[in-house]
Amino acid sequence: MLRIGGIEAGGTKFVCGVGNECGEVVDSISFPTEDPETTLGKAIAYFKEKSVDAIGIGSFGPIDLRLGSPTYGYVTTTPKPGWGNVDFLGTLRREFDVPCGWNTDVNAAAFGEATWGAAKGLKSCLYYTVGTGIGIGVFLEGRLVQGLVHPEGGHMLTRRHPGDDFAGLCPYHGDCLEGMASGPAIEARWNVKGHELPSSHPAWEMEAYYIAQSITGAVLLNSPEKVILGGGVMQQSQLFPLIREAVKANLNGYVSAGEIAERMDEYIVPPGLGQQAGLCGAFALGLAALQSQVPSL
Repeated sequence: MLRIGGIEAGGTKFVCGVGNECGEVVDSISFPTEDPETTLGKAIAYFKEKSVDAIGIGSFGPIDLRLGSPTYGYVTTTPKPGWGNVDFLGTLRREFDVPCGWNTDVNAAAFGEATWGAAKGLKSCLYYTVGTGIGIGVFLEGRLVQGLVHPEGGHMLTRRHPGDDFAGLCPYHGDCLEGMASGPAIEARWNVKGHELPSSHPAWEMEAYYIAQSITGAVLLNSPEKVILGGGVMQQSQLFPLIREAVKANLNGYVSAGEIAERMDEYIVPPGLGQQAGLCGAFALGLAALQSQVPSL
């Protein structure tokens, strides 16, 4: 069996692990995201004790994914203190002479779900993580989407809920999706952490309203075969029926697809890989990097 290293690099914590080509987690650790030297040092120390054939990295962003760019592999304009303009990938490559896959944490999770999870066998899916921030991974026509940069769907502008006078938290855009629907936005609006609110609280209808707006736009723009919702906020399972109902109402019968009209419960779903979607996605990135270096027969 191959041994693939994976790093799920979040703004709050890092998860490092070793898996195989089946997406199975053999070993893992987690530690808080501190300054780059400390945090990357811990990741390097972990893999120094392992023997891996490749390493995949799914990182918080924004990051540079453009091959040939002088800052390829860097974390770029992140608001995370100390992490702007950090050569994340290069730091790992200087320590480990193995193929390395590199992408955003949410694109990695989307890739993992397409490889082994809820979207296995499909050619497209979207993966949302709704937690401290909001990120969206896009997998279309059998590949992760990348253009000038990578998708930043968490910062799409939203239509304001009629009963919401909250200004929004995003330091760049104020009332974008992340500014209105992230975990910190819920806490700031209601003066209590989301997990402390009862399932019947009006916060959840409002939360569903914003997330459903984004999904509606994504369905119309990208027509994904599956929409997967992960992250800490989505542990509130009462959100799923509210979001499905809101998306269906927003589309109002316009999109003629049985998955939406008749099987919405199978269309907007939790991650098939559960809380390991990000780490398994990193394994998938590492495996793809390894396979790309194997000559075809």
